[in-house]
Amino acid sequence: MDVLEILGLVAGICTSTASLPQIISTIKTKKAAEVSPFMFIVLLAGNVLWTWYGLQKNDLPIIATNVLAVILDLVMLYLRFRYRKNK
Repeated sequence: MDVLEILGLVAGICTSTASLPQIISTIKTKKAAEVSPFMFIVLLAGNVLWTWYGLQKNDLPIIATNVLAVILDLVMLYLRFRYRKNK
């Protein structure tokens, strides 16, 4: 693995895990009425497209970090709909 791949992985991990504080907060409080599902749907669409792009380019940092982001987006969307009525 070269320096650029490591840089790509670190950058991707930073952006892919940006939703973790929101996920953790939602799990702790069991409240998600204020979370915008539209934002996470847009993020999900973008991350799926980035994953597809990474697969076409055979670029491991893009694939790995965006698969992680897709999973976290799906978790947040699940939490949003599970706790949407809790205020």
